[in-house]
Amino acid sequence: MRKHIPEIESGGLSLVGLVREDNQDSIYLPNGHHAPERGLLYAVADGMGGYAHGAVASSLALEALANTLFERDDPNPKVLSNGVERANIEVYKAAQRLAAGRMGTTLTAAYILGDTLYLAHVGDSRAYLIRNGRAVCLTADHTTVGDMVRAKLISADKTRTHAQRSVLTKAIGLGLFVQPDITQHKLHEGDRLVLCSDGVWSVIQDDEFAQAANETSVEAISQNLIDLALQRETDDNVSVVVSHLRKLTPVHAEPESSQQSNWFQKLRKMAR
Repeated sequence: MRKHIPEIESGGLSLVGLVREDNQDSIYLPNGHHAPERGLLYAVADGMGGYAHGAVASSLALEALANTLFERDDPNPKVLSNGVERANIEVYKAAQRLAAGRMGTTLTAAYILGDTLYLAHVGDSRAYLIRNGRAVCLTADHTTVGDMVRAKLISADKTRTHAQRSVLTKAIGLGLFVQPDITQHKLHEGDRLVLCSDGVWSVIQDDEFAQAANETSVEAISQNLIDLALQRETDDNVSVVVSHLRKLTPVHAEPESSQQSNWFQKLRKMAR
């Protein structure tokens, strides 16, 4: 019996932007070394500009995560959290080795296995799921402003313009331990997933991600989002990873988490 191989088109861009002198963002796309049946990894990491060696931190974090996830012979989404822990330790140790003071990075990683998305998130890069012409942000910003929104001290529409928008409350590499957000989401064929650094989403509204996803190719979506962020004079590096889930292979999965159920209740309401 012939296996149903998933068909996922993916692409991404990472540029220095208009203001920064170097690019401290890193992105990860499937490199063809792993069979799709083992799952596919997509990720964005944004090195912290206020600390030394931000570019080293972001690239090192993605390398550690991918190595942890794929060094096993069998795909296991539970290893995703182990990969984040390993990334955290590797960045922390590199800071000590380089005498660089504190090194840090955000990390938002999407591991797609069958028809399920396993999402690991630390910091304020974001993951958007676009379905039926609507975009939903699947991540919660680990920032001072994000905490204020969740505490209902300010409204969500103030997030992009608040003076403390970029003040992180959690990041990879700043300490020996980090607690990532790990969520699980059921995917549909035709979904598009967008991962991006805050240099992109800070100047692009959520509904504009859905509009950009109307393009037929992931390269066009990535380029249009980058161009729009630059046109609006973002003051940070700009990175985007886009995947189009054309065909998926259902596999036996664990019951949906409560966080997953909450997100998809929202999606179902939006689709009505």
